[in-house]
Amino acid sequence: MLSLRQLFLANNAQTTDFPLMLEFERAEGVYMYDTEGKPNLDLISGIGVSNIGHSHTQVIDAIKQQLDKYMHLMVYGEYVQTPQVRFAEKLTSLLPSQLQSVYFTNSGAEAIEGAMKLAKRYTGRQHMIACHNSYHGSTQGALSIMGNEEFKQAYRPLLPGVSFIRFNNISDLSCINEDTACVVLETIQGEAGIRVPDTDYMQALRRRCTETGTMLILDENQTAFGRTGKLFAFEHFGIVPDILVLGKALGGGMPLGAFIASTEVMGALKSNPILGHITTFGGHPVCCASGLASLEVLLSNNYIDSVAAKEALIKQLLVHPAIKGIRGKGLMLAVEFESFELNKRIIDHCIAQGVVTDWFLHCSNAMRVAPPLVITEEQIKHACEVILKAVNQSV
Repeated sequence: MLSLRQLFLANNAQTTDFPLMLEFERAEGVYMYDTEGKPNLDLISGIGVSNIGHSHTQVIDAIKQQLDKYMHLMVYGEYVQTPQVRFAEKLTSLLPSQLQSVYFTNSGAEAIEGAMKLAKRYTGRQHMIACHNSYHGSTQGALSIMGNEEFKQAYRPLLPGVSFIRFNNISDLSCINEDTACVVLETIQGEAGIRVPDTDYMQALRRRCTETGTMLILDENQTAFGRTGKLFAFEHFGIVPDILVLGKALGGGMPLGAFIASTEVMGALKSNPILGHITTFGGHPVCCASGLASLEVLLSNNYIDSVAAKEALIKQLLVHPAIKGIRGKGLMLAVEFESFELNKRIIDHCIAQGVVTDWFLHCSNAMRVAPPLVITEEQIKHACEVILKAVNQSV
């Protein structure tokens, strides 16, 4: 009889020739437990998903309560479903008044697709601008605005009418003009190795989009829900996007995405043609119940208030000659080393010692440090001790 790992390799589609092959039986808080009961500290939150940790009882209870009522009823947007309505109500109450209409999707990538379509439909324009080293998902449209040719070249032709500017470079903003439907960028670049823009740049970008009638789409799939020390990362820069894209932590561990705009802008999807964006499972009632419960846990426990102090502690503890620098905001950090090879050795040692981390898609010489926001100071100290030990074992 084949083992579970053998079946995984035989029947589950693989994304690389070297999967991690870690097997976990359960997860709780900041820990994932393997088949022998060994705790593994999740230092990457499932890539920005588990902001309040794994298996929070309030979230589990909300899921169970919704399961007892109903699951899928109809494609999104036709029936009045309480979990969708209540979650949209809560989200919009926490956002600027112009972001008042929520379109729920299955994932952040689908939300990007919907946002791109909405910008083109509302403006009547076709040209889109994205940033070099950006990452917005792997679907055809999202891949078209990915700013890394290595990951795109095998899948061409992609969407036409896309050009790229340098992130955090004010002079490139002159490329935005009256033919530009939208500028899509991550509020803080994630897979580029956590690149935080200057406030002056973000405000100049907002002004240029306003001047030219261009939709500003901010991708907060990785940055939203407290990860940077603010509920939404755009709050750091004193700007408001025309379209906000959410995913990852939005569902509290369940698959969920959303793009949010004004009622006027979102109304462009209703006619000429009708059903301008359709999703069967987007805004699944169980996922919305989970997301709302997760958001309520996040807000009621003031986890966001401690993010800056936890960031400072990590930066204070992770000091070593082999560490070239630490970039980021809040609990969204990149620890940079000399090379991918060194970084990979360190990561492997960390995993062997029960601290799970990884590198970045467009910055392979940097280690991702993005634990659940619920991580304690003692857990941070332990994780940093393991990382420093791994560095010493690897250099």
